[in-house]
Amino acid sequence: MAKAKKSPFSISEESMNFLRTYMNNASPVGSESAGQKIWLNYIKSYVDTTFTDPYGTAVGVINPNKTFKVVIEAHADEISWFVNYISPEGFIYLKRNGGVDHQIAPSQRVIIHGKKGQVKAVFGWPAIHTRHGNGDKETQPKVENLFLDCGARNKKETEDLGVHIGAVVTYTEGFDEMAYGNLVGRAFDNRIGGFMIAQVARLLKENKKTIPYSLYVVNAVQEEIGLRGAEMIARRIKPDAAIITDVTHDSTTPMINKNIEGDISCGKGPSLTYGPAVHNKLLALIQDTATKNKIPFQLAAVSRSTGTDTDSFAYANDGCPSALISIPLRYMHTTVEMLHKDDVENTIRLIYESVLALTPKTNLSYF
Repeated sequence: MAKAKKSPFSISEESMNFLRTYMNNASPVGSESAGQKIWLNYIKSYVDTTFTDPYGTAVGVINPNKTFKVVIEAHADEISWFVNYISPEGFIYLKRNGGVDHQIAPSQRVIIHGKKGQVKAVFGWPAIHTRHGNGDKETQPKVENLFLDCGARNKKETEDLGVHIGAVVTYTEGFDEMAYGNLVGRAFDNRIGGFMIAQVARLLKENKKTIPYSLYVVNAVQEEIGLRGAEMIARRIKPDAAIITDVTHDSTTPMINKNIEGDISCGKGPSLTYGPAVHNKLLALIQDTATKNKIPFQLAAVSRSTGTDTDSFAYANDGCPSALISIPLRYMHTTVEMLHKDDVENTIRLIYESVLALTPKTNLSYF
């Protein structure tokens, strides 16, 4: 029996190696440059030119200098911590850098990015034998009582390692593959988006596709603290349309209320979002493209804002028709974020086909 023909949208071993390298590198909010260098080094073969902005957003451009400009975008940054205080005993207390979850911190291994390089540390927590109290009376993790232990026995020893106030702290958990096509890792939010838009650029190049406009492949910084990177780069590019990709919540796991979060599941395709910032005609084009190409998709709704870089692009300059294609994710903002390989491939395909469906003559006017 002949082997089934492999889909051109299947993730190759070469692409998987890029994803593994990209995922296993730290890219904390405000200090994304190391990850951006990996991303730029990969994408440069598939675009005509690249550039960066002063805060580190990285951009690859296909078919530059056209009047009509389209953006496909993800964000490169990950949630992390800042060193805030070093006690006389050498313990390190922290402040959030983005929406990092304090409840998952105890017993996690971390890297402190200090002046002398990386320093290994752990989130300490009193052993169960020494904690006194029952149920709700037992001390719970809070930002103010979490601390790092780097092995030092006093403040000087900690500082001698290069640890300083303002040093960034990231978790060490990396990329792995699980059963049934699932992938797990720290910071799929939104390193997976950067991977997917890079794959779109690769496919356009390898399939020798020409597009009648300038395509900006944007990996923005500082999304996790208020969509700031997208805000800056949108002003610079001034796009005519933008397709944003980010993660969304898989609502099928325990302790999530579908009445609130909607019904979204890993493995059933990308999620397309309705909301005020999402341009209805661009969204309709993407939905029609998915239907035409038999790409599975799910639907979600948001009130007021999407909470993604879609908002920054939509309301930039004189307004930019924008849409959001999300990939379902379990356990967001933890060290074990989980998604499905099929969703990655289908999201890549949907962005790719939508890019090809768009033209400067596409009517995005409501009137």
